[in-house]
Amino acid sequence: MQRATPPLRPPPCTLCSAGLLATLLWLGGCASLLPDSNSEAKTPWNSYDEAAATFTKITPGKTSLSELRALGYDPEHTANVALLSHADLLRRLQAMATFEGPALDPALKQCVAAGQACFAYRIEQQSMVRERVGGFWLDFFNFRRDTKVTGWQFDALVLISRGVVIYKSWSGKPNIHEMEHEHHPLGPLQGIGSSLR
Repeated sequence: MQRATPPLRPPPCTLCSAGLLATLLWLGGCASLLPDSNSEAKTPWNSYDEAAATFTKITPGKTSLSELRALGYDPEHTANVALLSHADLLRRLQAMATFEGPALDPALKQCVAAGQACFAYRIEQQSMVRERVGGFWLDFFNFRRDTKVTGWQFDALVLISRGVVIYKSWSGKPNIHEMEHEHHPLGPLQGIGSSLR
């Protein structure tokens, strides 16, 4: 009597390799599950270069208030453009120049002398993207969190006296690239002590 041969089974090492491969593929895909965020101040300009190019069109002593507003510096119609009163401006000027520092720019002195007829527009624009990077499980269980921050920032100050721009200044960061690291040795248990208090 001939015995039936059992069905062929793949060797155990083949099953282990297939399981390991599937696990690695699944874990690799987990990196896309890490959260990210985007922070953007809405203004007429979509990039640092656009904001800077517009700013170069402003000419102290020539650009009128209506021309300035046409360029996007208009607190009534453009988001994130602040109107600084003369009092706000005086506080800023006091911080800009001290007795030990250099003398005030003539245009700034003109603004101080003009009183309420002089005011300022200030614009602050930034576009920031925060992306969590690194290992999914270390992040998920709060052992280690790495965040990549990229973007740009543009700030400008424009002084207007009697309907004409008399002074302008700007600062900014055209290329922001930062890494934030958080390390919690106790992982998910790290915050329990403070919560119990």
